[in-house]
Amino acid sequence: MTNDKENVPGAKPGDDVRPAGPKEMENPPKEWEKEDEESDESFPASDPPANY
Repeated sequence: MTNDKENVPGAKPGDDVRPAGPKEMENPPKEWEKEDEESDESFPASDPPANY
């Protein structure tokens, strides 16, 4: 019998986090600006990027 938790995304630390940037996305947006990059880099942190 297998443990269902082993097959859940994010079961191991870091599994549910991808590197930032559109090149790391499955479906990247057509346009990508500096603000988009900063927001993507700060996710999932609760604080906004420092330059807002």
